Amino acid sequence: MVTLFGKRIRLFRPRTIWIRRIVQWFFFLLIASIAINHTLVENDMGIPLLGSASLHAVCPFGGVETLYTFATGGLLVKKIHDSSLVLAAIVLLLSILFGPVFCGWVCPLGTVQEWTGKLGRKLFKRRYNHFVPVKIDNILRYMRYGILVWVLYVTAKSGMLVFEAYDPYFALFNFWSTDVAWSALAILGITLTLSVFVERPWCKYACPYGAVLGVTNLFRVFSIKRAESTCKADGACSIMCPMNIEVDTKTVVRDHQCISCLECTSEAICPVAKTVVFTSGGVK
Repeated sequence: MVTLFGKRIRLFRPRTIWIRRIVQWFFFLLIASIAINHTLVENDMGIPLLGSASLHAVCPFGGVETLYTFATGGLLVKKIHDSSLVLAAIVLLLSILFGPVFCGWVCPLGTVQEWTGKLGRKLFKRRYNHFVPVKIDNILRYMRYGILVWVLYVTAKSGMLVFEAYDPYFALFNFWSTDVAWSALAILGITLTLSVFVERPWCKYACPYGAVLGVTNLFRVFSIKRAESTCKADGACSIMCPMNIEVDTKTVVRDHQCISCLECTSEAICPVAKTVVFTSGGVK
C-alpha cells in the first residue's frame, strides 16, 4: 500500500480493456487513411473512388456546428457534408445509451493524447495526471462549455467553419497541408506537450464536442456503478481514471467528464469482481 493525495492505494498490475485498444487503433488508422488518401487524390494519386471522403465528411461535430444554418435555412456550413449530420445523430444516440463512448473509444485525438501520456506515466509514475491543483482543475473543466458556445455563435453568425483554424484534430491529420492554420498547429503542439503531464488535456478543458456529449452522462441508460458492499475504497479506480473522477466516492458515475473508457471497472483496475461495473441495472 502507498499513500497518495490522502488516499491509501493498493499496488497491483492493472488489467486492460483490450477491445478498446483495438477499436482505438482501428479508428485512428481509418481516419489517417482517409486524410492521406484525400490529399493524394487531390494530387492525382490515391484511390479516386474514396477521394471525396475527407475529415469534414467523417467529423460528427460538423453536424453540431451546422445545426443552426440547417434548421433556419436548410443549408450546411461551407465544407461540412451531409454525412456529418448523420454521424452526429448516431453518436448522440450512442451517448444517450452508453455515455460519451465516442470520446473514450473512437476519437483519434483522444487516442493520441493517451499515447503521449504513456511517456508521462513513465516519467512521473503515479504523480502523472495530478499536477493541476483540484480547485483550479474544477474551474478549468467548465472552460470547454464556453468554447462550445463561442464556436456555435461565431459559426451561426458567419456561416463559416471558423473552428477549423483552431482545431487540433484537423491539424493532426492535415499537418502536412497548407490548408492548416498555424493556430491549429500551435494548439495541437500545446495539447501534446500538456499530455505528458495531464491525461487528455484537450478533452478535459477545451473540446467543444466533449462538452456536448458530456451532458449525456446525466441521463444515459448504461452507467458505471459501484457496489458499496464489496468496495474496498482503496482509491484504485479513482487514481487510474483518465478524467480524475473520484469513482470510489460515488454510487453511480454521472460526472460530465466521464468518457466511458471503463478503465475504472472491475474488468480493468478494481481488484474485486463485480464491484465497479457498467450496467443499466443496479448493483449489490
